[in-house]
Amino acid sequence: MSNPSNNSLVKSMIGETFLSLANALETGQFGKKVVVGITNRGSEHGAEAVSLGGVIAMSKNKNVEVVLIGEKNSSGLKTIETDCDEKAHKMMEEMLKKGELDACITMHYPFPIGVSTVGRVISQANGKETFIATTTGTSATVREQAMFKNAVYGIITAKACGIEEPIVGILNIDSARTVERALKDLASNGYNIKFGASNRADGGVVLRGNDLITGAVDIVVCDSLTGNILIKMFSSFNSGGSYEAIGYGYGPGIGFGFTMPIFIISRASGSNVIAGAIEYAYQCINGNIITVMNKEEEEVKKYGFDSILESLKPKTVSAGGESKPKVEKEVVTAQISGIEVMDLDSAVDLIMGSGIYAESGMGCTGPIILVSEKNKENAESILKKGGFIS
Repeated sequence: MSNPSNNSLVKSMIGETFLSLANALETGQFGKKVVVGITNRGSEHGAEAVSLGGVIAMSKNKNVEVVLIGEKNSSGLKTIETDCDEKAHKMMEEMLKKGELDACITMHYPFPIGVSTVGRVISQANGKETFIATTTGTSATVREQAMFKNAVYGIITAKACGIEEPIVGILNIDSARTVERALKDLASNGYNIKFGASNRADGGVVLRGNDLITGAVDIVVCDSLTGNILIKMFSSFNSGGSYEAIGYGYGPGIGFGFTMPIFIISRASGSNVIAGAIEYAYQCINGNIITVMNKEEEEVKKYGFDSILESLKPKTVSAGGESKPKVEKEVVTAQISGIEVMDLDSAVDLIMGSGIYAESGMGCTGPIILVSEKNKENAESILKKGGFIS
C-alpha cells in the first residue's frame, strides 16, 4: 500500500523537475532559479534605481529571480510593500527562514558581533576581481582577532564563488605583521592557505596600496572600517564619489554559526552595483556558501584556529576578588550608539555589572549596545558616567 505523504513528495519533485525543464527550454539556461530579495527603501538614488538593478541582473542571468521588498515601484518586478526598514528586515528574515528567498540584499543590517561582510571589487589596472575581507560588521572587538577571522571569511567566500585555492594577502595597516604570524601558524599546523606577494620589489605577503590597484591577490585582509573605505573608493572613483557605479557591493555576512545569506549594499550604490550584488549573491548561493562555511569552520578548528585566536587577545591583569552579578536574559530592542568598537565589550560589562542585561551588535552606522526599552535611559546614564558615550 502506497504512503500518501510519499506520493505527495514524488509529485512535488516531478512538478519541480518539469518546471525547471520548461524554464531551461524557454531561457536556454539550466539549473534551479535562485530567488534574491532586495530591500529598496533608503537609497540615495531612489527606489527606482534599486529596481533597475534588479531588472539588469535578471536580464543578464535568467536563473535569477528578484523580489523587491519596500516601496512601490514601476519595474514590473514582484514587490512586497512595507512602509519602513524595520518591517522590510522582518519580512526578508521571515522569507529567508521559510525558504521563499535564497538570499537577500539590504542597505544596512545589525549583524551580531562575530559576523562581517566580504566585499568584492574590480581593480582599476586590469579588471581583476578581488575580495575585500571585510567591509562592514565586526568579526571581533580585538583588531588582531578580527583580521585573523576575516582572512578565513574571505577564503570561505572566494571558495563559494569557485576559486578553489584563493591567494591571500594582508593590507599594510596596524596589526598586519601580527596577523601574518597568526595565519602562518595556522598554515604550519596543516591548514591550506595560499599566500600571495606584493608586486613591489621587496615582495612579501603584506600588501601596499599599489597592490590593490593591480589586483595582486584574490583576497585582501584588513579590518572592516578600512575595508569599508576601500570598497567605497573602488566603487565610486570614476563618478566623483557620490554614486557607486562599479563592483559587487559589500558582500555576504559571514560568521561561524550565522546561517542567513544576507548581503549588503550602500545607500550610494547605483543600479550597476546593485545588479552586481545580485549576481554575487547568485554565485554564493550556487556555490553553497553556508555549506562551505561550515566545512571550513571544521577544517580550521582541526588546525588550532581557536587557540591561535585566543592567543591574539590582549594580555590583562585580573583585579581579582569581585564576582559579577548574574543578570537574567531579556528581549533587547533599544539601541545605544556612539561607542568605539574597541570599547564595546567593556561597555557591555559595565552595564551588566549594574544589573541590566545588554548585548553588543553592529548597526548601520557602527557599533551598538542593545538593551530593553525600559532600561535604555538608565543604561545610557551608566555609559555616560563611565565615559563611553557623550
